[in-house]
Amino acid sequence: MLSIAVFASGRGSNFQALAEAISRKNIDARIVVVISNNSEAGAIALARSLQIPALHLSQKQFPSQEAFTSEVLASLDSHGADFIVLAGYMKKLDARIIRRFRNRIINVHPALLPAFGGQGMYGHHVHEAVVAQHARRSGATVHLVDEEFDHGPIVLQESIPVEENDTPESLAEKVLVIEHRILPRAVELFAGNKIRIDNGVVSFVE
Repeated sequence: MLSIAVFASGRGSNFQALAEAISRKNIDARIVVVISNNSEAGAIALARSLQIPALHLSQKQFPSQEAFTSEVLASLDSHGADFIVLAGYMKKLDARIIRRFRNRIINVHPALLPAFGGQGMYGHHVHEAVVAQHARRSGATVHLVDEEFDHGPIVLQESIPVEENDTPESLAEKVLVIEHRILPRAVELFAGNKIRIDNGVVSFVE
């Protein structure tokens, strides 16, 4: 069984979709802790309503990046986490965390990577860029996390057409539906040992 730590900075809709999918579909996984850099994040309140431990951990609380990362790792260990899901987490994970959980960290991104990814490409900024550049399609991507922003191997993608009358707001709503579908699906694949990773290449096991 996967023991998942969810990292989230905002309202927690992807976390909620994942929690509901695990409960509804009997995915062989459980969420053991939610970590947020934002003390007012909806994800924290949601976690507590579901009786899931929730922690506010921000680098601002610590004298150094090293001390902050050590506390994050200690918290992951104390809750028995062996898999990390970034569900709207707006901070870059320290390389120590990535090394410890190599190939066991996934992120959901609101665009078709590698397009519209990288530093500064998060939330509404992504959808504004897609509309401004008159892209024909957008969507969402679940990918493995490495040391670069939005760079790791792609696990799942789903696309939709960008309509002429789409605004960043309308596009965000449609893409969010996809995020809520493919993030739980990716977790289900990992939990069922349906994902193989060889030299940074993701393949699926029948």
